[in-house]
Amino acid sequence: MEIRLSEHGPHIAVVTIDNQPRRNAMTRDMIADLAGLWDRLERSDHRCIVLTGAGAKAFTSGADLGGDLSASPELAAVINRGLLKTSAFPKPIIAAINGDCVAGGLELMLAADIRLSAPHARYGLPEVRWSIYPFGGSTTKLAAQIGYVHAADMLLTGALINAEAAVNINLVNGIVSSERLMDEALAKAKLIAANSPSAVQAVKQQISETLAEHVRARESLEQMLGDKVRASPHFNEGVSAFLEKRKPDYR
Repeated sequence: MEIRLSEHGPHIAVVTIDNQPRRNAMTRDMIADLAGLWDRLERSDHRCIVLTGAGAKAFTSGADLGGDLSASPELAAVINRGLLKTSAFPKPIIAAINGDCVAGGLELMLAADIRLSAPHARYGLPEVRWSIYPFGGSTTKLAAQIGYVHAADMLLTGALINAEAAVNINLVNGIVSSERLMDEALAKAKLIAANSPSAVQAVKQQISETLAEHVRARESLEQMLGDKVRASPHFNEGVSAFLEKRKPDYR
């Protein structure tokens, strides 16, 4: 399991999330590695980042619920950076969504500026099914990106939607065949990288900073709500049901 960095020419970086036995779920160590990688890429000469998952089944299913579920302020800061929750990353990110993109994986995708989807990819925020607060930014970013009613539907039902539905609600830009997905993402990155990096990064900052400011302003409430759900009598039942692959009982 790893966060892998590769190069495509001098100005394009490809970041791959690889934990295929667990649908590219990210352990806390992987999220920390991703946070550190964003720091390095922010200072590098790369002009565009392509973000994808390994294999054909999943982009990423988010946090690995089989690991540590604590949420200290220090740990929350690392997770926030890994998911680019509260910061406007200065360089364009293209998400090549090669498979299912759910929970924290979808929240990471929300930091991408351009999103290309494989036809079989599914999208969802199933956290409420397992009594987990969606902590990675969807409650503050999603309504701004796709509209209140679509965001509420996804967040409150926990249901998955297919790639076509994701296009229809402007969650992703378009659908590309699995065979062409990375080629299309890299071609788009090449177009961006050929432009003035000063101008591109200035535009990127302007179009993303307003949303980042909104997310930061809501962060104290976000922490409080997450702690409240974690302290509820439903939390242990929900997580246990997820790990045991059964339906939770919230009576």
